[in-house]
Amino acid sequence: MPETIPQKDSPSHKNQPHIMLLAGETSGDAHAAAVVDELKILQSDIYYSGMGGKEMRNAGVDIFLDNASIAVMGIVEVLRRWGDIKKALEQVKHQIEVTRPDLLVLIDYPEFNLKIARHAKSLGIKVLFYISPKVWASRPKRIVKIGESIDHMAVIFKFETKIYQQANIPVTFVGNPLVDKVKISDQSAQIKQSLQNEHQGRIIGLFPGSRKSEISRLIPVMLETAKQMLTQDNTLSFVMPVAANLDIETIRQQCAAANIDITLTQDNLYDVIHSCDAIVSCSGTVTLEIALLEVPLLVIYQLSWLSYQIMSRLITIEHISLVNIIAQKEVVKEYLQQAANPVAISKELFQLLDNKEYRARMKNDLIQVKQNLGQGQGSKRMAELVQTFI
Repeated sequence: MPETIPQKDSPSHKNQPHIMLLAGETSGDAHAAAVVDELKILQSDIYYSGMGGKEMRNAGVDIFLDNASIAVMGIVEVLRRWGDIKKALEQVKHQIEVTRPDLLVLIDYPEFNLKIARHAKSLGIKVLFYISPKVWASRPKRIVKIGESIDHMAVIFKFETKIYQQANIPVTFVGNPLVDKVKISDQSAQIKQSLQNEHQGRIIGLFPGSRKSEISRLIPVMLETAKQMLTQDNTLSFVMPVAANLDIETIRQQCAAANIDITLTQDNLYDVIHSCDAIVSCSGTVTLEIALLEVPLLVIYQLSWLSYQIMSRLITIEHISLVNIIAQKEVVKEYLQQAANPVAISKELFQLLDNKEYRARMKNDLIQVKQNLGQGQGSKRMAELVQTFI
């Protein structure tokens, strides 16, 4: 039988409203934690449980399942971890049955969370989904099943509102939580100085992501890119943020084996981004964080051959990076599969560094993307929406 946390009606949580939050990945973990922090300001007597990671735990959520083992991307990658994912599904279902939360808040991670949503609805539990499945990018007909599985959808991109309204699904645009979150600190200048080598040269960011299946493909490409760039400019410095759910020592050994001096960090992400002159990034939420700090970037994306063949037939939009999707045009270059090679990546990074007009044009486009993400207070508005359900 899966391990459970204390039930809501146990002495320690008696008479408290119980909200369960489920986040399957690092970005969702951070978004959920921000909402909990805002909810605590609005109402102090709520008990929180959930599936998540470090951020949710630090926010005071009673974590009954760590999400590290199921944070994978791609169809083949999911199949490889299906045992872990299936076990997690059963554990979460069991936890819902035992604790009967007053509200289930599902954060992104749609394939997993929509299965849980259907189970919760069958038990009469209210379901609020936060950060919409990308129905505008692939499989648009699934919106019907989404509507049958949830009580309300909270979206972070304004254009998504119309999609759910047309499907008669209750929806609220809460704004993008990153607008408030992405800020540099007073230590930004000192952090930049610490990232530069003895040459005091320009800084390149290598952002491989947080999913284990992702970094296994992207880190070797990024390390080889750094090698190639150093042959053309040996004054460059390189920095690689390492997500909290990853083993930084293993990645450090990879860098050492490649004989490249790369600064690894797990702290001050936004100061690190702001310190970079250009960044090569995985596709995902981090590209919006980079855009909000107006740092020129390019995006790379690699899946297993089979996953890519399947996904390329399902995706109905032209771009895969959130920056380009929001801009509705190509702002940043995207390098997919074999195109994501060190020669092409190096060439584009040097363009971002050396071509002043190209660099200025991208920075102006990033400012437009920033303006399209709303005016801020997204986590607060989401917390206010959650409160209406309890």
